[in-house]
Amino acid sequence: MSHTFFRTSVIALVSLSVVPANGRAASESEPDRKSLTGTAAVAADWTQDAPGVRHKFTVNDLPPPYQTESVTNHPRVVTRPKGAQPQVPAGFKIEEYASGFDDPRYLLTAPNGDIFVTESDANSIKVLRDKGGGKVEAAVVFADRGLKDPFGIAFYPPGPEPQFLYVANTNGVVRFPYRNGDTKARGPSEKLGAQLSAGGLLQGGGHWTRDIAFSPDGRRMFVSIGSASNVSDDSAEANRARIFEFNPDGTGQKVFAWGIRNAVGIKFRPGTEDLWMSTNERDALGDGLVPDYISRVQPGGFYGWPWFYIGNHQDPRHKGKHAELADKVLVPDVLVQSHSATLNLCFYDGQQFPAEYKGDIFAAFHGSWNKARRTGYKIVRVPFDKGGGKPRGDYEDFVTGFVTPEGNVWGRPVGITVANDGSLLFSEDGNKTIWRVSYLGK
Repeated sequence: MSHTFFRTSVIALVSLSVVPANGRAASESEPDRKSLTGTAAVAADWTQDAPGVRHKFTVNDLPPPYQTESVTNHPRVVTRPKGAQPQVPAGFKIEEYASGFDDPRYLLTAPNGDIFVTESDANSIKVLRDKGGGKVEAAVVFADRGLKDPFGIAFYPPGPEPQFLYVANTNGVVRFPYRNGDTKARGPSEKLGAQLSAGGLLQGGGHWTRDIAFSPDGRRMFVSIGSASNVSDDSAEANRARIFEFNPDGTGQKVFAWGIRNAVGIKFRPGTEDLWMSTNERDALGDGLVPDYISRVQPGGFYGWPWFYIGNHQDPRHKGKHAELADKVLVPDVLVQSHSATLNLCFYDGQQFPAEYKGDIFAAFHGSWNKARRTGYKIVRVPFDKGGGKPRGDYEDFVTGFVTPEGNVWGRPVGITVANDGSLLFSEDGNKTIWRVSYLGK
């Protein structure tokens, strides 16, 4: 294995915020913060996004199928325009953390503070060592063998002294021996017995990403696998659109939850036994259907795909099928605007951000390719009720500004993690960079 170093850049920026028409900067404490609710939240596009804008809609706000024509509207990804900067809430600062990657996707923070990055297209995993103050010293290739479209990664066992780095390849799970501070694998990959159906890079399905997470006690391993299609129920889907549970050695496979079209991100909420997911739903029913979602995963739960969606709404392409399942379909905790393409998520467990952020979810929205007006291309926060530990049901924009006034796109967020210093890091695969959000205070 070789050590690969790349250009890093850290741009010292002043705190960035959005100034609305009334001339006041967006603020965490501002009482008249803009909210998009109901059908307005369903129909909104990127022009209405700004740090602090809240989005909330319910099952009752969903349009009927085919209310609008289903379109193909791929983003035109452009080089970052001169002077273009992401926008964050008042009191926060955002800066480019690192660049020059092949295809930065998943991010994971090691116990010692190193940042692991999967480069899925390159079949590579890199390690970033932070020399302090949000400055990357170098990137080192941790592994580039035994990998097949790697995406999700996790340390095992959970805690301060992991012994392995687990990697969710598209066709199975491998692990590398690891000790704190390693910048390259200390041994070859070991393929575990976990069998996964490989995916392909296909529009509307063929989901290839797999995420991986361990229960807090380290006794169970969970792997998500997306569907092979948009909405088919043929034999190719027999072991897909599920979250599987395994023993840590890859044995004992069983279904933990099903009917989940593509749970791109799965994570345990710190201090609980609750597994959460960030899910892409199906296409071709119109601009307003079907909502993506972020939700706690109920053990044994059925989430509808492909026959139903968001409760007992029957997909018209499967009319009359499996009526016995209609009343078993779970409604997710937080509905996300259709076609946002919510990918990875993380829970904020750092000490740097204000106390009200503790335990909240941050999620990366990759952005739409199949909606007439673009949506997504941002980082959002999912606030939790601090008393009961449940999400409020809405989400709010945290980082925006990756779409140009002409509707082109220069950033598509994918991976997200909390660094040891409490800052938030996220990757984007449009211009192949990683960004850092820190809190400066009021």
